Amino acid sequence: MEYSVQNLSKSKVEIAIDVNKEEWTADVKQAYEKNKHKYAIDGFRKGKVPMNVLVKRYGIEFFYEEAIDATLSKHYADIIKNDNLDVVGDPSVDIKEISEDGVKAVITVAVKPEFELGQYKGITFKMDSTEVTDEDIQAVIDKELNARARLVEKSEGALEKGDTAILDYSGSVDGVKFEGGTAENQRLEIGSGAFIPGFEDQLIGMKIGESKDINVKFPEQYTPVLAGKDAVFAIKINGIQHKELPVLDDEFVKDIDDELNTVAEWKEKIKSELAPKKIEQAGYKLENEMIDAIVKNTEIDIPECMVDEELDYRVQELEHSMAQYGLKFEDYLKYTGTTVEEIKAEKRNEAYANIKSRLVMEAIVKKENIDVPAEELNAEFDKLDEKQKNPQYMSYIANKLLVDKLFAFLKANNNIE
Repeated sequence: MEYSVQNLSKSKVEIAIDVNKEEWTADVKQAYEKNKHKYAIDGFRKGKVPMNVLVKRYGIEFFYEEAIDATLSKHYADIIKNDNLDVVGDPSVDIKEISEDGVKAVITVAVKPEFELGQYKGITFKMDSTEVTDEDIQAVIDKELNARARLVEKSEGALEKGDTAILDYSGSVDGVKFEGGTAENQRLEIGSGAFIPGFEDQLIGMKIGESKDINVKFPEQYTPVLAGKDAVFAIKINGIQHKELPVLDDEFVKDIDDELNTVAEWKEKIKSELAPKKIEQAGYKLENEMIDAIVKNTEIDIPECMVDEELDYRVQELEHSMAQYGLKFEDYLKYTGTTVEEIKAEKRNEAYANIKSRLVMEAIVKKENIDVPAEELNAEFDKLDEKQKNPQYMSYIANKLLVDKLFAFLKANNNIE
């Protein structure tokens, strides 16, 4: 067998295979030997029909389909190994010639793209401040105060953002009421975003006992029956409640944490808890910006089969996520009014970006000889409990350590302000 490999592009190769008569004759005979137990002809027991009898009756071509699959599969695997081809898709086979004299075929297949890394060292990046501000601390306090607020009836005045409305509503499209569009004494916090865009904003300023019609448009990504349609809701406000926040004092602090005595102590605790989070968040943001910048500087011809594989993986992840909530994937698609094809189309650009980032990171690791020594990996593995000590988690730990080393390298070789 002779072969040649030609690059059609930076992500596709063409393999020309020429199998000579001697080898092809042996492969055809092997195809007969493998399948002779299937053959039955009058005058012979099943599995005992001589090859020359089958050839006389059906022609030598009778064995070609089985033989060509075995021949090309064997040589294809050897060529990939010998030429270190990093195949990323299923091959396409074109039989150019086939006869008793041999076989000539061309196999086209996508490979991991070759590319030149863009600039990845000596770039200037700005890291977000990791200082915990008074605003950060106050945001945590406000969240806790709101969580412990009580609702108080508002006997007069208009509905404001943050208030809870008790309302009746009845929705219709083109004058026809639709399923799920009617309710009585529904509670709705204004500004929560619980209803479709534009609904809550139009309630602001209404008073108890007031009625009016509001006009909204359902989002395009909604149930098929209502997606993108204009609707009218008849509204009546039955009651208004507003939040009464607790007083922020030492007694409140003691109530939420028996280890604290004063507001000042609580603020210090919040600050100490936020500090590592802000450092972590700033670090993640910096790392993302570094990869984004390097990716932007790098041109890569990504094969469609890699994108398709990435999209299949994302759909499987979504299906698994739905299953964890006890929801069948088919029901999720029906409920959201979408299809697998629409999900893939929506996430296609994201898949391209994800693949490109991964390829860039792998290229830097390879070029800079970044690796994780076995002893370092084993030391991390030894820290795990017995339930975590499995090949999958081992792979996860190895990848995490490698990524950590990659970003340590990038931070050391770029300018961080």
